Amino acid sequence: MKYSLLILLIGLFSCSQPSQETAQSSAPPNFIIFIADDLSFDDFGCTGNPYVKTPNIDQLAKQGINFSNFYLTASSCSPSRNSIITGRYPHNTGAPELHQTPPDFMQSFPELLKVNGYYTGQSGKFHMGPYARRGFDIINEKRSDTGDGGEELWVKTIQERPKDKPFMMWFAAFDAHRAWGPNEFSGTHHPDSIVAPFYLDEGFETREDLGKYYDEIKRFDHYIGEVVAELKQQGAYENTFIIVMADNGRPFPHSKTRVNDRGMKSPFIVHWPERITGEQASESLVSAIDIAPTLLSLAGVTPTEQFQGKSFDPLLSNPDQPFRNYVFAEHNWHDYEAHERMVRSKDFMYIKNSRPNLPQMGPADAVGSPSNAALRARQKNGTLTAIQADIYVTPRPHEELFDCSYDPLQLKNIASVPEVADDLSEMRDILEEWITATSDNVPDSLTTSWYTYDPGYVKTESHSVRGETPGESLNATKNNNPGPF
Repeated sequence: MKYSLLILLIGLFSCSQPSQETAQSSAPPNFIIFIADDLSFDDFGCTGNPYVKTPNIDQLAKQGINFSNFYLTASSCSPSRNSIITGRYPHNTGAPELHQTPPDFMQSFPELLKVNGYYTGQSGKFHMGPYARRGFDIINEKRSDTGDGGEELWVKTIQERPKDKPFMMWFAAFDAHRAWGPNEFSGTHHPDSIVAPFYLDEGFETREDLGKYYDEIKRFDHYIGEVVAELKQQGAYENTFIIVMADNGRPFPHSKTRVNDRGMKSPFIVHWPERITGEQASESLVSAIDIAPTLLSLAGVTPTEQFQGKSFDPLLSNPDQPFRNYVFAEHNWHDYEAHERMVRSKDFMYIKNSRPNLPQMGPADAVGSPSNAALRARQKNGTLTAIQADIYVTPRPHEELFDCSYDPLQLKNIASVPEVADDLSEMRDILEEWITATSDNVPDSLTTSWYTYDPGYVKTESHSVRGETPGESLNATKNNNPGPF
């Protein structure tokens, strides 16, 4: 009798053990990517900006991992987004230039999640191409005429999802892309409370420009908070893997389209209560092409050979461990002719510029910005600092090397310093290895500039004429080689 009672108690005890924690851990994770439009690494409070107000994002960082060395593959909207969603370098997607679309045979990671039982949704800015639409059960591209940031349907998309499936959401804001109009957070960041970064003019015109930019970031942050609140209301918060990031640098001179940290380094906050507890930081190098294989692996879906990145899942448990040895990035046509390639290691950043005859003034919206007008005024009266003047310099160096261990802002080009000749040679060789392995090249007839370097979108004679894109003649879209890791 005692023996039977013991067996019964053991059985009851065993049945009671698959608690909510066990049930959650066995369920496939949900995914949300919040992606801002035109935003640099240091434009959240949690990434070091003391002027912008981002309480919801900062809270996610306090309970997640804040990556300080996450790099995009392009500081240009559609090339960057296509790279993220396919897990491929821009020239390997077939769409390395702005406003191009990859071929239909390309796959996105949401498509693979969708065919493996996930409900997939997109809301906000799309800008990727027809192939990517196959990956989503629902697409909400609506943006009203009042200048909203496209975030208003995010909560509705979460509410109306089927509750019997895991989900993946691509929530893409139009914020903080120029032009900026009034919104419900206008005036949150007053010019008198802002200090401009060292590479911009410090006058009122620039600080007012930054204030309007920060107001749009505030709106992005607000709607992230709304979605998080809805997840908690639904009981889906604990098992939802959240990423907060951007597609390219801020739309100011010295940032967007540049291949240095001001253009290519994105904020990258990873939040997943079920796996990540407490505030953590990672200095490991991670590339945007690593997002797709990571999410697929966490969902139990084997990435196909198309994906050139690798899963950074190990960093979720141990953020301090090394991951990549190198990250790579490229700058192709975006309003202006360009061809630059960059490789970053733990200590060094090397840049190769195949168009050193052209200035680095940024895209046309940065050229036409009040912040650039302020710099132009200083240029005329001869008061620009050396770093402020950098965007106007021609010819530029064909090669640049920066020691990021003591020059994290990449201000001093040491490519001609004899003491680092071996480091220069090593970085040069690594970049050439990547170029060859991934079928990259410099076409003779690149797409030329569609605008002059004057404000106001002044068109050139070559406007709307496309040249040959990098990798096109080498069939780079069929090459899955990732190059050095």
